[in-house]
Amino acid sequence: MKLPRDVGARQLIKALTRFGYTVTRQTGSHIRLTCTEPSPHSVTVPDHAPLKIGTLHAILADVAAHQRIDKSALLEKLFS
Repeated sequence: MKLPRDVGARQLIKALTRFGYTVTRQTGSHIRLTCTEPSPHSVTVPDHAPLKIGTLHAILADVAAHQRIDKSALLEKLFS
């Protein structure tokens, strides 16, 4: 699946809650999300709309590696 081009931070945060991520803090325009399963993991999302493609790619690659699933499978679960 191709990366969506119009994903905003709030939409991505809402989608990541399906994987157990919760907002733990916000400093300025950066929002920190944390999950505890399968192990503790944090990711920072800039509060921009839309997110730049490289930023979105890096966040999703990090989450996919932590969840031990393929990035395309993660995209399917998040945005379909």
